[in-house]
Amino acid sequence: MIGDTINQKIGEALKAHDEIRLSTFRLLSSAFNYEFIAKQHKLSEDEEIVVVRKEAKKRKEAIEAYEKAGYKDRAEKEAKELSILQEYLPPEISDDEITKLVDEAIKETNATAISDMGKIIGFVKEKTKGAADGTKVALLVRQKLSL
Repeated sequence: MIGDTINQKIGEALKAHDEIRLSTFRLLSSAFNYEFIAKQHKLSEDEEIVVVRKEAKKRKEAIEAYEKAGYKDRAEKEAKELSILQEYLPPEISDDEITKLVDEAIKETNATAISDMGKIIGFVKEKTKGAADGTKVALLVRQKLSL
């Protein structure tokens, strides 16, 4: 379980005086605790991965925001945190695989309009178990259905 590993890594980061890793692991541990409180049961590994993905997405958005605002030092810190979080995520699915899944979903759901976008995204998310970037999926679906 990722949560158990994170608690061990907090101790290692404390001993190594690695402030970035320590703060990232503490933040992730806190996110796991919040999710535990919300769900009222011990998190499964899939649920933990969802939490790590949410935190990684927050870092990606923060990097973009800091870069636009000209805060390169903050963007670099967020990028370091993102790389630490990505150590605990399975690899993302390639764009080619996402395209194949979207095409398959369009065929299976007989989607023809943008109003069918939710069905297709749901299908792809179910097949990939969250390993596909939702933004990429939505963009691809929008392109395919607007043709």
